[in-house]
Formats: sequence, C-alpha cells, structure tokens
Amino acid sequence: MAGKFVIGKRSNGDFQFNLKAGNGQVILTSQGYSDKAGCRNGIESVKKNSPDDARYERKASSNGKPYFNLLAANGQVIGSSEMYESTASRDNGIASVKANAPDAAVVDETA
Repeated sequence: MAGKFVIGKRSNGDFQFNLKAGNGQVILTSQGYSDKAGCRNGIESVKKNSPDDARYERKASSNGKPYFNLLAANGQVIGSSEMYESTASRDNGIASVKANAPDAAVVDETA
C-alpha cells in the first residue's frame, strides 16, 4: 500500500497534513497553516524536497530522543517526525519519507 498525505484541521482551526506510510503510521507532520492553499503548498514542497538527503535535519530532543525535520530549500521546516527510540529508527523514518512522499496521494479530510 502506498503512502498518502492526509489534510486535517487542528483544534485551533489551522490546517495541517500528515504523511502516512503504507501501513498507516504517521511519518511526517506539518506545521499549522491558516488556509488550505498553504497546506497544499507544504505538501508540494515535501514531495519536491524529500528525495534530497541534505534536506533532512537530524536532531535529538531535550530528553535525548532522536527525530528529524525536513527542510525546504530556504531552510524552513516543512515537516517533523515523531520522537524515536534510536538513531537507527529515525534513519528508517527518513528512508520511509523518501520512499513514500514523492508519489503519495493527497486525501483531504476537511472537504
């Protein structure tokens, strides 16, 4: 099963997207967007930037858990991962975004 972008709404009314792997697990979550057009532009940016390994910022949270951000060409964060238990798991998450994002369908759950 292929990955997909799911557009939803946050409790504050902002739009956001989640990139889900074929198994349904969320592998990337966006920031909040005030309008749906901005959210769709964010999805296009993920599709464009996800194949480029240099666009991934590998980080660790304050409690030491690894995670990553996907950056646009201008350095802005366009999506963030969950917290992982190991750097190997984080790197698998990056590989999953690279594999799923470029051709993922978009499902709008706000329509």
